[in-house]
Amino acid sequence: MPILDGRALADKILNSVKRKVARIKKPLTLAVILVGKSPASVAYVRMKKKSAEKVGIKFQKIDFPETISEKKLLAEIDKLNRDKKITGFIVQLPLPKKINELKIISAIDPAKDVDGFHPLNFGKGFLNMPALLPATPAGMMRLLDEYKIDLVGKEVVVIGRSNIVGKPMAVLLINRGATVTVCNRRTKDLAGHTKKADIIIAAAGVPNLVKAGMVKKGVVVVDAGCAKVGDKLVGDVDFQQVKKKASFITPVPGGVGPMTVATLIENTLLASEKNF
Repeated sequence: MPILDGRALADKILNSVKRKVARIKKPLTLAVILVGKSPASVAYVRMKKKSAEKVGIKFQKIDFPETISEKKLLAEIDKLNRDKKITGFIVQLPLPKKINELKIISAIDPAKDVDGFHPLNFGKGFLNMPALLPATPAGMMRLLDEYKIDLVGKEVVVIGRSNIVGKPMAVLLINRGATVTVCNRRTKDLAGHTKKADIIIAAAGVPNLVKAGMVKKGVVVVDAGCAKVGDKLVGDVDFQQVKKKASFITPVPGGVGPMTVATLIENTLLASEKNF
């Protein structure tokens, strides 16, 4: 049961980015807009800051209270779009329910959209064109490639259809020749699908959803879930039981999370090169 070690690959990616950043004369800056003080969001932003500074990219955090209006948030995005010192930026999700997330994401300059959520970048990814890709799916693809896991013709089940992970991951897999089934909360027989899967991508946000009896021997499991149950962080997959049947599996933490952050930092470098 080899582990898909996201931390080790993330370190390799960040070291590569650091070498490239050192050769760039103009300083790079990653900005993050944080609305509210959600503990999870604050922690994610802290990780992004640490990784950015580790590779020599300047980091700028812009804090707003949860009471911020959509109009004011859009004005801040416009400001960052026009600021030539900002290489790339993100709006940390989720946002308060009163704010239209798609409207906010669509207001970001696609060339600075290092989260890869803008409809233009999403569409380019769908067409297999060069683009700033969503960090979590792109990071998962890098992890599969690192361990030389062949995707061509494989039966892949993606659990979850979010715009952030599930949908773009399905597209990336389709573009690589996989046969993809996307399941969601309305899927009537989830186990019927997962039992046939060569590869399972779990991105449902439901702790321990995937049990050992739902997978076949030799399955590859990539778990993008992360939730706190008691004092432990767990994913969408019952790791302790499923690992006994898996040929490869990501741990939580230490699998997809570090890859998401590393890919975001790499996207900042790509944004500075503007080769898309």
